[in-house]
Formats: sequence, C-alpha cells, structure tokens
Amino acid sequence: MNALIAHHSSTGSGPIVAHPPARLSLRPPTFPPGPVCGAWWPRTDELATELAALIEVFEATRGRVTRIASPRGSWPTEPRTLSVTGHVVLAAWYTSGLDPYTIRLFSYGAGRWDLLVVPSNSRDDTAARLMHAAADPALCLTGTALMATEGPAGSTNG
Repeated sequence: MNALIAHHSSTGSGPIVAHPPARLSLRPPTFPPGPVCGAWWPRTDELATELAALIEVFEATRGRVTRIASPRGSWPTEPRTLSVTGHVVLAAWYTSGLDPYTIRLFSYGAGRWDLLVVPSNSRDDTAARLMHAAADPALCLTGTALMATEGPAGSTNG
C-alpha cells in the first residue's frame, strides 16, 4: 500500500495529483450482496480526495462508478457532484434509509455496493478486523452492527 496512484485533474489539464491508494476490502463479486459488500477506510475526512482514491481502486476491479449515496452529515462537505479520475460522479445525501456507517456506490457494470466506512481515526488493528468482517461473505451484518462489535475503544490511532 505504499505505492502512489497518479491522475490528471478532473478537467484533463493542470497538474498531476498523487494520492495513496484507497484502503478497500470487497467481497468476491460472485457472492450475493449482504447488508455491506466490503469496507473502505479513508485516511481523512476530505471527501473529494478520499473519494477519488476509492473510485480509482473500485473501478479497476468492478466497473465505473456513476453515483454515490451517503447519510447526510457523514462528511464535512456534501457536494452534489464530484469530479474524479476524468468523470463526474453524482452524489445524493439522505436523512434516512441508509446505514449511518456506510457509503453506497452505484456502477453500471457492478450494480450497487454498500461499503462500511471505517472511521479515519480508527486504530490499525480495529480497522483490519472491520475490513475483514465487512468483506466476509459468511457474515451478514450491517455497518452499524459491525461498528458495535468494536465499541468506542476502536478509535484514535493517534
């Protein structure tokens, strides 16, 4: 995970932006989706940067992301569109209907993927357990249930 991913700015001109690859764990695509289909552990709460890294890694194995949905208040900013890796992703922010610990990705090729969002300040061991559990096809837990297994002691990596 030390490699950097480089991409041009969303307009196609301007400087190349480098960011670390997303920390992402996904269920195998052959398994039916559960309440969550994997986990994403962002490094910060800078949505535009973090989402660009997430989408780049997701698209490499699953297909182009066209939309996201997330609970209102889960990020400091709530843009309606996000420019990532040369295309625009539409964003929707909901007050109900989504697990507060998830983000939903929509892809033409891969359908809908609900991902547990591991808090960026989680301890490494806690995040590793959550990411493994969220991608385990044998488990059928919601984001809230997965987070409850760790309790409040799972945060503060420093």
